[in-house]
Amino acid sequence: MDNFEKVEKLREHANVSYEEAKQALENSNWDILDAMIYLEQSGKVHGPENASYTTQAKKVKIEVEEKECKSTFKENIKRFCDWCIKWINKGNTNSFCVEKDNQEIFRVPVTLLVVLLIFAFWVVVPLLVVGLFFSMRYHFAGPDVRSVDIDLNKAMDTAADAAENIKSEISNAVSKDENN
Repeated sequence: MDNFEKVEKLREHANVSYEEAKQALENSNWDILDAMIYLEQSGKVHGPENASYTTQAKKVKIEVEEKECKSTFKENIKRFCDWCIKWINKGNTNSFCVEKDNQEIFRVPVTLLVVLLIFAFWVVVPLLVVGLFFSMRYHFAGPDVRSVDIDLNKAMDTAADAAENIKSEISNAVSKDENN
């Protein structure tokens, strides 16, 4: 097939002008398939949805796609496991600290705190709130403490200050009632 026939064939299939077809073929070294891809990438032709161009037989293409799906699934599982391990390690190296009167009472890994919050939410959260009214302060510490954690620590300090304010307001109200 000579170049003129290739231009005519591409022009028919791609529904483009003679000049566009000739330019696409020249840019793709007179390969019709590459010229079609060039026209699609340049936006002059809209390719079929869910299709691709190949010179291989369909059977081979399907086998390759099946292998890619299997390896992709395995890779996704591996990535998920790696992600879980990374966060568990971070949780084990960082800790949740409980202090009273600027002395650390105890420290637990963040991983343990998360597990307790998941399985004993209705026990842990009330204990944390009641602890605020007994002048306890909470914060996170560890090698991975960043600005997000620092903001979280500031929020926990604000909650402790609010509990102290509520406690002092209640004591003032009780004192006034006793005086009257």
